Amino acid sequence: MSLEENGSKSEADEPGWEVDPDDESGAAVVATVGRQLKLWREAAGMRAGEFGLAIGYGEDLVYKVEAGKRIPRPEYLDKADEVLRAEGRISAMKKDVAEARYPKKVRDLARMEARAVEMLAYGSHDLHGLLQTEDYARALFTMRQPPYSPDEIERAVTARVARKSVYERSPAPTLSFVLEEATLRRPLGGTMVLRRQLEHLLEVGQLRNVTLQVMPTRCEEHAGVDGGIQVLKFSDGTAVGRSAGAFNGRPVSDPKQLQVLELRYGMIRSQALTPRESLSFIEQALGET
Repeated sequence: MSLEENGSKSEADEPGWEVDPDDESGAAVVATVGRQLKLWREAAGMRAGEFGLAIGYGEDLVYKVEAGKRIPRPEYLDKADEVLRAEGRISAMKKDVAEARYPKKVRDLARMEARAVEMLAYGSHDLHGLLQTEDYARALFTMRQPPYSPDEIERAVTARVARKSVYERSPAPTLSFVLEEATLRRPLGGTMVLRRQLEHLLEVGQLRNVTLQVMPTRCEEHAGVDGGIQVLKFSDGTAVGRSAGAFNGRPVSDPKQLQVLELRYGMIRSQALTPRESLSFIEQALGET
């Protein structure tokens, strides 16, 4: 078998690019892109094998992509655009295809985070997704039970990392996080993964729009015993919130229900270390890791 064939097989089997059959909207996007690619290829008078050779991918992968069974990578679309002389019209599909790769519930959450002007988040047992390094996120998803497949793990990790684009927004949203001390000491994924995660928290904590607070284990009073809390506030004055320990864990947007969540979060913040104390605490935890 040639090196090129080996590379094509590896590409076809790489986890994280399978289509989720339960995600109807995502599958529809991938199927539409696949049909468009096939039309472009046939209009150029190219066979699937010939086209695959021209863009550096195997014939089997070309058929899978065109049949909507495989999510094309950004490089695949760029090479297809160049070979088929589409003048950017195929490359323009990358954004829609990228979103289709993420699980639907993550896409919905990412869209809300992208709209939010303020976010409040308390995590009871692990770090909030927007604070996680890629390695830390991968460790978390690898530990899920029942186990995720390699493809599910890669899709979940990619989606979580992509949500960090919220930090690049202008104007920047106001982000407030309260972290449990235990999450700063539990070496999920190993000591080096934890060290890099703590270093990342120190970097994020320096951002002017981000506030990090640590809830120490020794604290005798804790308003967050019912579980995590997250509230997203939008520019039009509306908001949505969720807590595992309130309203059956359902997302809520009613002002009275949101008031309950904000009250709990405010109490948690008052019981936690101050932002300055928290960064010193994280530095200390890093030194002890």
